[in-house]
Amino acid sequence: MPERIRGILKWFGKVGIAFGVAFVAWAVLRLAAQGSGFVLFFGAATVATGFWLAMRGFRDLTRRAIWRLRNRLLVAYLFIALVPVLLIGTLFAISAWALASQVAVYLVTSELERRVDALRSATQSIERTEPAARAEVMRRMTDLFYKDRFPGIQMVLRQNGAVAHYPQDSTLAPPSETWKEASGVVNIKDEIFMWSHRPINGGSITAVVPLTPEYLAALAPHLGNIDLRELVDTTAAPNSGVTIRSGDRNYTPSRRRRTGSRIDHLPPAANRFDTDVSWLATLPVHTWDTPEPDARLSLLVQVQSRFSAIYGAFFSSKGDTLQGFWPIVLTGLAVLFLVVELVALLIGVTMTRAITGAVHHLYDGTQKIMEGNFSHRIEVKGKDQLAALSGSFNRMTENLEQLLVVAKEKERLQSEIEIAREVQGQLYPRAVPGSKNLRLTAVCHPARMVSGDYYDYQTVRETRIAIAVGDVAGKGISAALLMATLQSSLHAQLQSVVDGMALSAPGATSGTVPLCTSGLVGRLNVQLYNHTAPEKYATFFFAIYDETTSILTYTNAGHLPPILVRKGEATRLDVNGTVVGAFPFSNYDESSIELLPGDLLVSFTDGITEPENEYGEMFGEDRLVELVTRNAHKTDAEIVSTVMDSVLKWTGSPELQDDMTLLLARRV
Repeated sequence: MPERIRGILKWFGKVGIAFGVAFVAWAVLRLAAQGSGFVLFFGAATVATGFWLAMRGFRDLTRRAIWRLRNRLLVAYLFIALVPVLLIGTLFAISAWALASQVAVYLVTSELERRVDALRSATQSIERTEPAARAEVMRRMTDLFYKDRFPGIQMVLRQNGAVAHYPQDSTLAPPSETWKEASGVVNIKDEIFMWSHRPINGGSITAVVPLTPEYLAALAPHLGNIDLRELVDTTAAPNSGVTIRSGDRNYTPSRRRRTGSRIDHLPPAANRFDTDVSWLATLPVHTWDTPEPDARLSLLVQVQSRFSAIYGAFFSSKGDTLQGFWPIVLTGLAVLFLVVELVALLIGVTMTRAITGAVHHLYDGTQKIMEGNFSHRIEVKGKDQLAALSGSFNRMTENLEQLLVVAKEKERLQSEIEIAREVQGQLYPRAVPGSKNLRLTAVCHPARMVSGDYYDYQTVRETRIAIAVGDVAGKGISAALLMATLQSSLHAQLQSVVDGMALSAPGATSGTVPLCTSGLVGRLNVQLYNHTAPEKYATFFFAIYDETTSILTYTNAGHLPPILVRKGEATRLDVNGTVVGAFPFSNYDESSIELLPGDLLVSFTDGITEPENEYGEMFGEDRLVELVTRNAHKTDAEIVSTVMDSVLKWTGSPELQDDMTLLLARRV
């Protein structure tokens, strides 16, 4: 097989094969079985697969043609101008076909209903006649009024045990006496009739008219072919044809209900576009031997007509001379719309040159910028958006060098922030104080480059260890600066207190010299208030642990109460005052607690307990207490890792929402 043919077959693929099969089947069925429902099915399949192939062809053509901007714009204008017209035309054609088919069916079914109403009026007239004169009235009324309108009409009158027929040689037997009033279409021994049945005193009056092909064609003269099709129950034996669902059963339309010779009443085509239109409607059919109407589908009415016939029924100049103007108006509007569309397309194509020229100048300008020539400028013409775009490019080149300067400045600031982070890292304690019975572990994870959380521990007079945890309001550089101020102030206060105790009691030992945590925190509060902005403050927990007595003396200045885990039970320490740095007159108390062997003291900041998950729920202090209590038997490093990992899993984000600080003090 030649390579070219192989490439074409590969491009068509399975959809192309389906299009070919559907098209051939549609063409064959249209010639062999024009009224079959499969014509509609394969026609729809041909349209669907053909549309898919057309869209694929458009896509491939545009990919090859739109590399250049000018071709891209031309293709865009084609889509803007042509595709809507095609879509509107297709929608109009489908709508016209659907409307025409529905109108054709409506003309037939409505006329059939009017004939049934006329037949019902005949039986009502006989019912209102005196009983003794009903038989004679039935014969005279039928001969004078209904014989020509209803060819083959038969009537049967049953009253007081006597039966009268019209015509007299009619063999039509009266229906069951259990029938109530009924009219419409009835099946009598596999023959379809139009009928009207009315119970009367002592009997009933029934009229039937055979629905022959000639009678059906007379319902709507010059409209087309009208056929009756029986619905065959295929629930037990599925059929591959068109299936109609009714209730819990399936039905398939059979061939025409009546056999024998058939005259083609389809009008000739007015032109090559005057195609035929075919549609179906269901008819509820009574069964002569059943005293109640059959609720299932049993009969279809198929109407086959042409657009010209239906169009003529609507715009007939015989009934109204003004109707003849509508075809002229519609034709004029169609021509006008076509002219407007062509003019719009022409205008769009002529504007392409101006657009592509401006883009070409922009392309040259970007090449100059890539070469480092920031002095290049684009010539600006006109006052439209393209001119504004060229002016914006010129302003961009003017500001580009300034942006480079800003980028370098940002890089310098980033470097300084990195230096600040390293400096802040030096502020944290470098080594854990040596202790005989207290083990300290601390970690701080900043949410940004620098942190506003603070922790510290250092030895005070040999046998005492100072422990501090703080949380500065805010994050970033300002919080880090206040954290540095807090650290330096604490160290100064500790040194001042220690020196003061040494001067006041030079002969005293470290275990006998008192150290007031509340007084130290109070002085730290005043110092921070005097040397920081009014809105700057921090929560602060400060404690002194005495190794000789195992007594922990602490002051909690508005900080989250630390957790004390003792023998599997967790308790919270006291809060002795408000935050530091906010109010100069704040007073602070202190509390004491003896740490027993195995006790675990956990101090933390709100970066541990306040992070939220995707539902806005905080991690919470209760969850932290339960987590620490459950893992208190593990090593300090494992506890720290467990807590940090749990908080990160809770938030579900790799970025921290706040600075996270955790300090563990374990009595050994």
